[in-house]
Amino acid sequence: MTRDGISKSAVLLLVVATVFGLGFGMAPAARADQCAPPGIQSASALPTNLAAAAQGPGADKYTTAGAPPIDSVDVNGLGLQTPGVLTVGTLSDAPPSICIDSAGQFTGFDNEVLRAIADKLGLRVDFVGTDFSGLLAQVASRRFDVGSSSITTTDARRQTVGFTNGYDFGYFSLVVPSGSAIKGFGDLAAGQRIGVVQGTVQEAYVVDTLGLDPVKFPDYNTVYGSLKTRQIDAWVAPSQQAQGTVQPGDPTEIIENTFSLDNFVAYAVAKENKPLIDALNAGLDAVIADGTWARLYTDWVPRALPPGWKPGSKAAPEPQLPDFTALAAESAETAGDPGAPPPPKSTLSQLKDTFLDWDLYKQAIPDLFKTGLPNTLILTFAASIIGIVLGMGLAMAGISKTRWLRWPARIYTDVFRGLPEVVIILLIGLGIGPVVSPLTGNNPYPLGIAALGLMAGAYIGEIFRSGIQSVEAGQLEASRALGFSYSSSMRLVVVPQGIRRVLPALVNQFISLLKASSLVYFLGLIASQRELFQVGRDLNAQTGNLSPLVAAGLFYLALTIPLTHLVNYIDDRLRRGRTQTEPDDPLDPANPMRNQEMV
Repeated sequence: MTRDGISKSAVLLLVVATVFGLGFGMAPAARADQCAPPGIQSASALPTNLAAAAQGPGADKYTTAGAPPIDSVDVNGLGLQTPGVLTVGTLSDAPPSICIDSAGQFTGFDNEVLRAIADKLGLRVDFVGTDFSGLLAQVASRRFDVGSSSITTTDARRQTVGFTNGYDFGYFSLVVPSGSAIKGFGDLAAGQRIGVVQGTVQEAYVVDTLGLDPVKFPDYNTVYGSLKTRQIDAWVAPSQQAQGTVQPGDPTEIIENTFSLDNFVAYAVAKENKPLIDALNAGLDAVIADGTWARLYTDWVPRALPPGWKPGSKAAPEPQLPDFTALAAESAETAGDPGAPPPPKSTLSQLKDTFLDWDLYKQAIPDLFKTGLPNTLILTFAASIIGIVLGMGLAMAGISKTRWLRWPARIYTDVFRGLPEVVIILLIGLGIGPVVSPLTGNNPYPLGIAALGLMAGAYIGEIFRSGIQSVEAGQLEASRALGFSYSSSMRLVVVPQGIRRVLPALVNQFISLLKASSLVYFLGLIASQRELFQVGRDLNAQTGNLSPLVAAGLFYLALTIPLTHLVNYIDDRLRRGRTQTEPDDPLDPANPMRNQEMV
């Protein structure tokens, strides 16, 4: 490697190591955890800024008249993936409803209510993180027994999955930058950049009800970050996420609310699994009757219920809740006049607070080291091995004179190189996952490795093929003239030379695979299986700050930049060859070969 390359890598690694060292040497500063229950002190009254067209929920045609008694439920007949265990697909980035707390545990109002229901049924709960875009399909395919993600029960979603009775209701909140000209849902118009999370009921509301074309984001933190930096004009959000995300001092405000127009918030279950739906309904009525639901609601989402709505079946008792309206008024009176609002922060100051919070770097780095880095390396190295073996097979088949080998290799390569990586991962997870579940134990980690390896094989196969075909034909002819068979000539002469020529491209493919490992989260992973990106994303959800994602990015840089310089070194070495320091002159008296000949 050149001296410049060594010095650049050394400086980068020194800087990263210094930051990492600070992370272990100092305790993180105290910071509010958005995934902790806010408590009754954060009580809010029924919003007075409700949209005029939606003063109450629509007709409820899905809530059951009653639920079976809890002691009549046969837990052995619930069709669970693992007997006695409720496998739950959830999210990790939408506090206070669904999130991962500072201890690395899945929690939030939705998940705590489900834990209480499972306790009534005598079941253990295993939470698995996934992405909302794939959650309902994973529930429908029985990858998860239950989906827990503040899911509003639209008629369109009922075509894919079944739902329990409601355990929460849904407001939509309209969030805009401070000082915006938009004052309510009625001000939203074509040409404005209106942010929504893709696949949510808020997207359907903007498209179907308002008739507008929204800007779609993959998660709540990304859309809110775009709103704070004024890259979008408004955010239509679930009220729980809006209340938990918008913090005092943020350059944003919630200006109007409306009821969810598409029924209540419920747990998703496979449509055909009626026994499990009935059991969860029985457990929900039981936790309402004994006051558990009211306690969790008061701790996590203390807000006044809309008129005419209550959780559970129609036979469930009314939950006994504090007077949130009175508590909210008392808190406002105690707080007194807050005085003049603080002056708005400059753009540079906002960017610094968003991306360069050093206390969050110190908090994120230990988890990135302990959980994210090992999983990223395991996924990458295991998939690389599969990709190299498969790629060599595809390369040899691709140059074969037999079309029955050549055509399948070509089709495989075209398909796996042509589809987006996330589509392949979801197809393998949702398509092959249920078939091989007896082997994997419904653990998606091996499926993620397989998906990455199959994708890498298509690219590596083309790299190997180009390298092998670049070797001069005379090499094969010379080896055959010496008595080697065709297979021996390829194995001992041609293939080694071809691999040597494409080493830089192979290292580049390894770097791409390293970054693609973050997509495995779409299949659903438990907290201990998260890779670098997801660890940073979850801490981002807890704090509402993007610094943890920047910290994860530093880890990727620490891995990829030395590899990039390695590629440059290999490429330079292959082009220049090895430098000889001493001439091999046979007439030189110092040449040991000449001395041997004289003897």
